Amino acid sequence: MKKLGDQAEIKAIEYLKQQGYTIIDTNFKYGRFGEIDIIGKKEKKVYFFEVKYRKNDFFGIPEESITKAKKRKLFYSLEFYCLKNMIDRENIEVHIITFLGDLSKKDCIVHHYKNVDIGF
Repeated sequence: MKKLGDQAEIKAIEYLKQQGYTIIDTNFKYGRFGEIDIIGKKEKKVYFFEVKYRKNDFFGIPEESITKAKKRKLFYSLEFYCLKNMIDRENIEVHIITFLGDLSKKDCIVHHYKNVDIGF
């Protein structure tokens, strides 16, 4: 359900702004090769955020939906973004933000995984 995914991305943007990140792009698409949910900046680094949401853990936790194929697509997308915008790879980080629960409730669980190795 893309609509719930969009709501999770909006929540993630709110969270990131509270953490001091400046949002510079959202839903950056690299053709059929992939998409970056949120791109942000803080100090001199550029951050690429993947956002995952699950209303409950009946089908697993959000982190489990980040497959090797998803990591590969994320890698290709961020490589293209860095080349297009002349960003040095030494100045980037990949982060994953997950939400578990009802996004409108205070007890929605948020995890922010920093400097994630996407394996490529």
